[in-house]
Order: sequence, then structure tokens, then C-alpha cells
Amino acid sequence: MSFIFDASIDFARSKDASDLLSAYRAQFHIPQVAGRDAIYLCGNSLGLQPKSYKSLAQQEMDDWARYGVEGHFLAKNPWFGYHHLFSERLAAVVGAKKDEVVVMNTLTVNLHLLMISFYRPLAGRYKILMEAGAFPSDQYTVETQVRMHGYDPADAIIEVAPRPGEHLINEEDVIAAIEKAGGNLALVMIGGMNYYTGQFFDLEAITQAAHKVGANAGYDLAHAAGNMPLSLHDWGVDFACWCSYKYMNAGPGAVGGVFVHKKHTQNPAIFRLGGWWGNDEKTRFKMEKGFVPQPNAGSWQMSNAPIMNMIGLNASLDIFAEVGMAAIRAKSLELTAYMQYLLDEIKHLPFTVITPREPQKRGCQLSLLFEERGREVFEALTQRGVIADWREPNVIRIAPVPLYNSFEDCHTFFEVLQRI
Repeated sequence: MSFIFDASIDFARSKDASDLLSAYRAQFHIPQVAGRDAIYLCGNSLGLQPKSYKSLAQQEMDDWARYGVEGHFLAKNPWFGYHHLFSERLAAVVGAKKDEVVVMNTLTVNLHLLMISFYRPLAGRYKILMEAGAFPSDQYTVETQVRMHGYDPADAIIEVAPRPGEHLINEEDVIAAIEKAGGNLALVMIGGMNYYTGQFFDLEAITQAAHKVGANAGYDLAHAAGNMPLSLHDWGVDFACWCSYKYMNAGPGAVGGVFVHKKHTQNPAIFRLGGWWGNDEKTRFKMEKGFVPQPNAGSWQMSNAPIMNMIGLNASLDIFAEVGMAAIRAKSLELTAYMQYLLDEIKHLPFTVITPREPQKRGCQLSLLFEERGREVFEALTQRGVIADWREPNVIRIAPVPLYNSFEDCHTFFEVLQRI
């Protein structure tokens, strides 16, 4: 896939004029710096607020005031089944059947709950494979899950790292490590898109390799959900979870999401921790002993749906449903390629883009690795109205998000960086 670009502001404005998604920018609140729209390139850390959030929140507050506890059944969106509002729209975003997804809890809580079900080590089969340099929460989750079963993380955890002198993990090394672990491998648990480099892994190939040796395959999709086209059901992924506050624009600390493949949701023998919101809805209020899991991903729920923490996702998914992931991805491919083109034009700053250049191996994040003085550059960007993201020890992450970033945003960032 190739695009033709030039570095003039007129080119950027012409692209925005013909962009079919440009109108959606107006559906988000853009932070202001010195009375002007900021150049917001931090959607990979926290997405922007949909303007519809306020009216949806007011609806729930009004229903709470009007009905009290009866809002569980009388509210416009009855709270008893509020999580069902999301199933179809969310399934379309991650490539799932609607009964394979549920919104609940937050990312790391969900990862622990899912690992309790899908990391069931047996004698000889107890190892977990993950990528080196995973996000700390993933590292801590895997480490403590291993310890909970009485194993030493130094022995039980297999990490696949980049080759010497490289920044990205070679996927051949991932497959080779799975094959080498063989019958000792219980679980592959990888961040589907690495938070630091923005590398997206071939989840279908990794899943197939895991299954070939008898292991489960699960993924943290915090940086992939709402960013990359996913086909979790068709790829045979066993489980996945993600946060909703990045590309899903659901707000700080918003409710997370879970995928469990249908082959597992309909198997009541698979152990899961019981909670009354995961129990069969038909018998939930009988208050009887004996956990009976729902035959869907909802059986991993624990407690009542956190209504006020789900409103932002409700607002955002309306936009995703209207636009569709195919259109989002089409703009993302061109917008990210344009940003890469502009970065290639900058010669005076000592940085390297360590995100893969191949479109199928990245979303809209680009990670700039600085040889020196990167923090100073980041602070200079901030002072000039650019909201980006700094990651220790020396990376500036930027993410031109297709739903609300423009080609002119990319060009303005380029101009600011040129002047530093």
C-alpha cells in the first residue's frame, strides 16, 4: 500500500477537505491550549470525550433521581441488563460474536479473572510465554498468577525479547519459543500491541502455534481495541481483555472489556470465579446456593454493572457503530503513513521511529526513540500546545487518531517539531 504525500500545509488541508471522517472531529471535545485547539496526539493513553457523554450521563442521573432502585427495571436503559447494550456494537469492534463479549471491571482485574480460568497449570505443563518489555500490569499479573500456583516466575515465565541491536520482536522467535516449550507450555499471554513500540503481533499465527502444542492463547488488547481490525472469534483466540479509555474514548478509569471464545463460554466445566451478575439471569434473584454460569462471556462478571462508569463507552460505541472499523482503519492507514512521511523529513533531531513501518504491523501510534535530550523535546512540544506522551527512558509516543485527528494536526506537529 502506497500513498503520495507532500509536506505543504495546502496538501494537508486538501486531504482534510476530502476526508469522509473529518466531520466526526466535531463530536469530540478538543482540549484547549492558549485559547486554541491543542494538537492532541495522546489517544493511545486517553481518548477524547464524546460530546454525547453529557446527555447520556444526565439521562442516568435523571432516572436515578426519578426511580431510585426501580431504575434497575424502569430506567430508559434498565440497569439490570445495562451491559447488554454493548454486546453487538462491541463485538463488531473486536471481531466477535455478541455473546463472546462483555463489559465489566477494569483491565487488570479482568486479566486476573481470565487467567484464573485459562491458566490451570498441571504437572509438567505450567509455563507462560509473554513478550519481554510488556506493560508493567501484565508483568505483575503473570508473575503473581504463577506464584499463586506455587511456581517460581524465573522458571515458569518465558520472555521473548528483540534480537540484539533491534527494537522489535521477531515473530518467528515467538513461534519458535512456543514450539520449544512444547508440552511444558500452559498459556501464551501477550500484549497484542506493544505499548512502547506500537508493534502489533500476528495473533492468528500465535494462537495457532499455541494450540498446536496444547496451550491456551490470551491477549491484552489495551492498545489494539478500537485501533486495529480484529477477528478474535475467527482467529480462535481463547480469551482477551482490554481497557476502554484509550482508542475507545470511554473516559479515565472507564469499564474494561472481555472476550471469551464461544467454545469456552458454553462449557460450564471451565472454572470461573462466581459472582451473582455472572450467574444465570433467570435464577439470579432466587438467591439460591450453587453458581450456575450464564452460557456466554457474561458468566465472568462478578458484581452489578457500574452504570456511571459505562456511560462513556456507550457514547463512544455509538460513533464506532456509525463509522465502522473498516472506515476507521482506512483513514488510520493513510493518516499514520502521512505522519511517518513528515517525520522522515525531519533531519535535525536525533530520533528513530521504532514502530514498524509495515502497515499491517502497526496501528496509529508512532514511537520516537531519542538518542539524547528527548525529554527536553517533549517539554518543548508541550509548551507549544502539543499533547503527546513520554515513556521512560527515552520515547515520545504520538498517535494520530482517525476519529478526531486531522491531516492538519499532523502538519502542525511537524512544523512545531521542525522549530525545536
